[in-house]
Amino acid sequence: MDLASFLADVDAQPWADLQHAYGSAADVPGHLRALAGDSEEAASEAVSELYGSILHQGSVYGATARAVPYLARLAGAGYRTEDLVALLGGIAEGGADGGDSDEAACRAAVVGELALILTAVDAGDPGLRRAAAWAAAMTNAAEQVLPVLHRRWKTETDPLVRAELLGAMAHLDPSGTAGTATAALGADEPGEVRIAALLACVDGGLPWGPAHHGAMLSLLPVNGLVEDRMDLERNEPLQYVVEALLLRDTDADRDATYTLLDAALRNADPEAREEALWAAETACLLSRSAPERLSGAVEALMADPADAPAAYSLLTKLGVRAAVAAPALVRLAAGEGDPADCALEALVAVAPDRAAPLLARDLGRRPRALRAACGFLIGGTADSSFPYDPALLDAIRTRLGSDGPDADETVRLVLLLGAWGSRASAALPELRSALPGSPKAVPKALAAICPPEHRAATAELLTAAARTGPEDGRLAAAVAVRELTGETGPLLAAVAGHLTPGGPAVREAARLAAELGPEATGLVPALRSALSESEGTRNSPQLDADVEIAAALWRITADPEAAVPVLAGVLAEAEPTWTHWTLGRAARAAARIGGAARPLVPALEGLLTDRVQIPSAVLALHAIAPESLDGPRAAGLLLDAAERDADAVTALEALVALGPTALTAAHHRRLTALAERDRRVRASGVETRIAPADERLREQAREAARTLAGA
Repeated sequence: MDLASFLADVDAQPWADLQHAYGSAADVPGHLRALAGDSEEAASEAVSELYGSILHQGSVYGATARAVPYLARLAGAGYRTEDLVALLGGIAEGGADGGDSDEAACRAAVVGELALILTAVDAGDPGLRRAAAWAAAMTNAAEQVLPVLHRRWKTETDPLVRAELLGAMAHLDPSGTAGTATAALGADEPGEVRIAALLACVDGGLPWGPAHHGAMLSLLPVNGLVEDRMDLERNEPLQYVVEALLLRDTDADRDATYTLLDAALRNADPEAREEALWAAETACLLSRSAPERLSGAVEALMADPADAPAAYSLLTKLGVRAAVAAPALVRLAAGEGDPADCALEALVAVAPDRAAPLLARDLGRRPRALRAACGFLIGGTADSSFPYDPALLDAIRTRLGSDGPDADETVRLVLLLGAWGSRASAALPELRSALPGSPKAVPKALAAICPPEHRAATAELLTAAARTGPEDGRLAAAVAVRELTGETGPLLAAVAGHLTPGGPAVREAARLAAELGPEATGLVPALRSALSESEGTRNSPQLDADVEIAAALWRITADPEAAVPVLAGVLAEAEPTWTHWTLGRAARAAARIGGAARPLVPALEGLLTDRVQIPSAVLALHAIAPESLDGPRAAGLLLDAAERDADAVTALEALVALGPTALTAAHHRRLTALAERDRRVRASGVETRIAPADERLREQAREAARTLAGA
């Protein structure tokens, strides 16, 4: 390669006009020059910079496709060949087949360099052969690539290269590679090849049989066998197999999965058990039967106190199904420091009644367990199911009366007291003292625990807080006054004080005004003044606040002219990709208005093309213009959304609203399956919230099925 000509060509490109992850791609020529330079350090840094800019976390850009031919020419000339072939593979992996997007252009550009990549499949260096096999597969150009990979497979002896070849063939032709993978399961193959074969068998859709089960167990722990692979999607093979089998959602695959996990969790090797624990946690996130099916191995996991902490995360997901672990956890939680706190945190999930007295014993030094007891593990709010315990109540009172708790701990203690209600009434003095330091959390708890004989004095304290207390706690204090006494004057005043355009609490204030209904008539001018003024450029908080204001105006005035134009503006301006929850709120607000919101029908019908928006749109259209809906079609769309967890809660609500006449027999079967299938509907989000949220959704689906079947 004529380096001077190459660099001149590089400089002639309009890099400054192209974009990568960090904006202008004007820095790309410098990185290409460094790759061709004499400094090894500079070349290594250039590779790293290119991964960060033109292939940022797997994403590709306009500058990426333009860089591909230059990367290939450098690789062909012997400059960082292995690194650059791997980079080309990553670009192809981040690309797409067809279309006119940057992604499609990137993959097409790498396909244009396949001759170089396929030649490298036969290179003398095994590292380059591995990179080339993987990169070639990422192009998805099966007709060109598979013959080369098959030919090389017949002669390749290096275990890592053979593993990469097998993975590449499985990527391009999963079912067609299953036979080759099965033949490679035997003990005469190195472990790196055998684990690649197991993964290829799964990708090829083969039933998981005794040979696969035995091979996986014989290879555990397996993560080390893939740590040098180019394929990062399968870098935890046991977890990958468990996930793939459970996603098939058949009885046979579930039985195979849990038989495998049970054996792996009982493995004598701690590293193997660690891999099995992570795979078991994945099962809990995917499968409703996981807690029951995995509970049998709990006792074995807790046999050695030194190994038990590794199982805590799984135990919290198994919950009461892991009750057999309680005695061991009690012993460990009785210790000192963070290890005891971690054990107690797990005990809160497994046997909360046994955790309460231990938490009381050393409350100030058990922050993780307190967080769990307050329900922060399952949704961020207090969980009233954590058992009331007199000793723990005394400990909380002592803790609140000391100088020890910080603001976060105080909030947790307050939430726990509020969840106990009147049983925690003895803590009234401590809560009253905590009000100035936690003005948002304490009022609700005060209202919850306050006994009748102290309501007047407590309401007086809260009224003062609502008028002159910290700004961020006035609404909460006013709400508590209303709950204790029924008086709404403090709430009306607090809401009025927060209805300032762009204010941080406008949305909450508007929601409370809506709850007051016609009693809040005097707030109408303030509500109108609080509407956003920057139509066309509003951000999500502003749009959300305007939806709440529109809902409040309707509830207070019953005048659609006050609310419908506001909702129309939000529906027109909100962008579905980034503000889909805002659109859902606007549709729900329209549903509450009913027939008077008919001008919004075209905008709501437009939402039916977006699965996430379908549930709220159907709910609104049914309330506003039911004749505009084809019942069976709408039911099908709602079930599609629910099955894919696209606002499934609203989808089920809308199904019930449509009524039984909208559902066909097939729809009823799908609804029943949604409630009774093993695969979780909720399978994404914060891990600790997935299973509880899915159980609530399951109960909602069961209730919907009963309602629609019996109506």
